[in-house]
Amino acid sequence: MRALHAKVEELLYENAPQLEIAKAIKSYLKAYFATLPETFAQTGGKDFLVRHTRTIDTVIRLAYKVAVREMFGPYTPLKNQIPVTLVALGSYGREQLCLHSDIDLMFVYESIEGYATQALIEKMLYLLWDSGLKLGHRVHELRDLPVVAREDITIKSALLESRFIEGSKFLWTGIENSLNEIRREEPEAFIRLKVEERRALHQRYPLTMEPHLKEGVGGFRDANMVFWMGKLLYNVPRIWDLNESIVDPEDYREFRIALEFLFRVRTALHIIAGKKVDQVRLDLLPELADLLRYDRGRRGQLRLARRIIGALRTIHLYSRIWLERLIGDYLPELYSECYLPEKQHRKLHSLVEELNRQADRPFRIHPELLYALIHAERPERPDRTLYRTLLHTFERPAATSVLQAFVEARLLGYMVPAMKKVIDLPQFDGYHRYPVDRHSIECFRHLEKIEDPFIAELFDNLEPKEKVMLKVAVLLHDAGKGRKRDHHLVGASLFRIFAQKLGMEKELIEIGARLILHHTLMSVTAQREDIYSEKVVLRFVSRFGSKKLLDMIYILTYADMKGVGTDVYNSHSARLLRMLYEQSLEALNHPEQLSETAKRVRAVDRLKNSKAFRELPRTLQNKILSISSNAFFIRHSTRRIIAIAKAAAKMEEYTYHLSNEHNLTVEIIRRHDLNLAWFLHRLARLQVVSMEIAKLWGDLKYFRIDFNDRLDESELPLLDEIIHGSFTPHPEMKLRKPLIKAEEVSCECDHSREYAMMKLRTADQPGLLAYLIALFDRLGVDIASAKIHTIKGRVNDLFLIEKNGNFCHNIDKIIQELTE
Repeated sequence: MRALHAKVEELLYENAPQLEIAKAIKSYLKAYFATLPETFAQTGGKDFLVRHTRTIDTVIRLAYKVAVREMFGPYTPLKNQIPVTLVALGSYGREQLCLHSDIDLMFVYESIEGYATQALIEKMLYLLWDSGLKLGHRVHELRDLPVVAREDITIKSALLESRFIEGSKFLWTGIENSLNEIRREEPEAFIRLKVEERRALHQRYPLTMEPHLKEGVGGFRDANMVFWMGKLLYNVPRIWDLNESIVDPEDYREFRIALEFLFRVRTALHIIAGKKVDQVRLDLLPELADLLRYDRGRRGQLRLARRIIGALRTIHLYSRIWLERLIGDYLPELYSECYLPEKQHRKLHSLVEELNRQADRPFRIHPELLYALIHAERPERPDRTLYRTLLHTFERPAATSVLQAFVEARLLGYMVPAMKKVIDLPQFDGYHRYPVDRHSIECFRHLEKIEDPFIAELFDNLEPKEKVMLKVAVLLHDAGKGRKRDHHLVGASLFRIFAQKLGMEKELIEIGARLILHHTLMSVTAQREDIYSEKVVLRFVSRFGSKKLLDMIYILTYADMKGVGTDVYNSHSARLLRMLYEQSLEALNHPEQLSETAKRVRAVDRLKNSKAFRELPRTLQNKILSISSNAFFIRHSTRRIIAIAKAAAKMEEYTYHLSNEHNLTVEIIRRHDLNLAWFLHRLARLQVVSMEIAKLWGDLKYFRIDFNDRLDESELPLLDEIIHGSFTPHPEMKLRKPLIKAEEVSCECDHSREYAMMKLRTADQPGLLAYLIALFDRLGVDIASAKIHTIKGRVNDLFLIEKNGNFCHNIDKIIQELTE
């Protein structure tokens, strides 16, 4: 800075043109701004902003000096005798000027006939503009200040933040007198307008995952509002200078820490973007985390975003309390509908009881009650008395208002320990709009105020204790987020612990845990899968198994989707959910299929939890899970399923595996047609005791045939030849027709939407399966799954057959060929 002063003095001495002086200042500012990232790394918060503000002060004083010297030359009068004063306004006036914010500068003058004040101001402005400073300037005559203050509350707010920079101190005294008049003029009207302005900004910039640090909830505007009211009513220069009956010193310390942190965040945003940016955009978060010395990865970003949200909520909380104490007497109607108990309570559980008594209908909480909640006596951890009181909270029809009070008083993590790790936790999934705790409260709110008449009726039909359980489940459905483990599993565990402490019945606890474990299943199934597929519906229903649980997951899904945002639960998604619900009710009428699907689901869960499965490529995992055969998952162990899948993934045309230890077992995986009838015919001397056929994925099919006997080792090479021969064309075989009675064959075309079924119960005979398979091949009947079982000379075979038209249209012909 000294070098700049010396350079400007040199240029003035040489009578250099003003443009040369502006270039020198601009060059200095360019170098100065280049050093700011390094300076920021060493200092931060308000200190950095003060240093920056004072640097700009120096440049502006220099511009004043140049303009005065150029105007008056060697006859320059004293500053006090020149009727011009330069005044900082806004964030510049508060010494909170951020790097790329507008420099709000006001030139105040008095019209004195002997001074060309307008020309002097113009010289300063041109010099500052040519220097590259981004000015937001105003020029007013002293006598006009009260007039312009009346015209616009924004101007009046800025005037309240006035700070002397340079010029006549005599005139500054006049400005201060005028400001005092402005301050005392119609304070109630000004307060009312500022409150409306604040409310509008909060509606426009709610606290989301991309918060607005300046205009949004808990932003600098909230802190400024306290300053403006303190200045207006008590003429204090800082919030800290307000009486302790308004600003509690301990509360102010927490407030100040949050504010200092947000100053750092805002400055870092300006450095990264290279321009004025006051919204924490997700695309800026990695660089922001890096600059603020957080881990650049996802975890570091989460930690940073969580702290930002927490700081904003802290500022919002204390600004609400202090504003009520400052302006409550001026606008009593503003807080008249807010709940404040007549009796003062020192203990937290007594305050919660008071809130419960009020929760017959929704209510807003008074800022003084927030203060009482913050400073209430409470045990280190919630005790039985507090949990008992909290249970009563969930029983109330407007419990949302009580929970909202906990959120606003920063007590939700204490009152509901299961949610402690999700307080202020952002969700960067492109789906959720709010942090986890806010989202959970929004879901709870929509549960207590269901707008869909059909879902409202389902909720009303629940027993009171079931409603309480469902409320707790909705509140905790995302409580498991922010951990390494799946949040569904963690959330279910947290629910069990919390529900036990509330004294909930064991059966209800398990129902609630199951709902949380599968709380995303209904929305995912309805919106991403084919809800007209019977397999899809059965797999969904098998997780719940009863109409009561279906009702509950439907209600929970509704609340969860409504809590995300305004457009998620819409007419389209509502229709999909309703259709899935109705399809699921229909599926409950088929207990046998449901039982089988439930077994499959449990087997798939075991598979997913195995280390070997998780180590597979994601594409192979998805292929395994797409296998439609329930029997395949039920019959085979996790290890065997993975082995079959690996073999199928790496083969080209076909592969097989033989086991001949106790009895012969042949497993074949093929991509193209296998002449199964020819294969069975060649081995007709061996008794088939069981056979499994399952479609894998694509064109792949899996066969497993168990015979009653084992082969001699010398016969195994011949078996290899038979298997290879099964993949080559053969002339049509003349097979011996088995003896089957008509009543031993049953066919169901309406077994399910996707499959027909055929059952065969008859005497075991050589060549029986070969004949049947050959008949199916001739008619183009595609077997999706087969269960072949032979015991005591009788076969008990079941075939699930694809509904491609070839089976159902030929049932009479099939039965005729088998039985006549």
